[in-house]
Amino acid sequence: MSDPLQPYQTDLISKAMAAGALKFGQFTLKSGRISPYFFNAGLLSSGEILASLASAFAATIVSAQTSSSSNPHPIPQFDVLFGPAYKGIPFAAITVVQLYSQHKLSVGLAYDRKEVKDHGEGGNMVGASLRDKKVLILDDVMTAGTAVRAAIDMVKKEGGEVVGVIQCLDREEVGKDGVSSTVKDVEAILGEGRVRSILRMRDLMTWLEGNGMQEELEKMKEYRNQYGLK
Repeated sequence: MSDPLQPYQTDLISKAMAAGALKFGQFTLKSGRISPYFFNAGLLSSGEILASLASAFAATIVSAQTSSSSNPHPIPQFDVLFGPAYKGIPFAAITVVQLYSQHKLSVGLAYDRKEVKDHGEGGNMVGASLRDKKVLILDDVMTAGTAVRAAIDMVKKEGGEVVGVIQCLDREEVGKDGVSSTVKDVEAILGEGRVRSILRMRDLMTWLEGNGMQEELEKMKEYRNQYGLK
């Protein structure tokens, strides 16, 4: 079904469920699909769970940059971590700290404002300059991909080069066309292997199986059979 889960993945799943950020049941998505699970990254809001999230983001980034037979398209080294407003801002902030404290990788932090500032330094960008820099974007969950495409455009407008996107969760399902997925669409812009995730739908299924949650697992299988990326 999936590779064995890493400790940071199981830790994040358990804590996300405890916080109500990850739920299993029946949920109507914006797309109209009836999903057997729901993930709300906005509820990852305590020091304990943010520490787990930062560790997971950092570990995923480092792993994504390590070339191996199972990772033939590693994400290139980057200079700045970009967190799109609003959820991406705290995600990026905690992750740059974790990258340095745990992996001795020092990179800049940048984020945008929703409203353009007309005084002081002005503009809608805050933090490290993106000009002539290689930039990695953080995201929570790609749905239609509107937000991450806007972030890519912002970085390009500021003179930076987006080398990849790291998201919390990849739902691994097809879009409205029933063929492609948002991840594949974004990789068509950035390059193969340039979108990575801490967790994927298959990882949640592995966790359910390992924890004896058979009813929830069967509903996930049904949903994957109907909407999963083939």
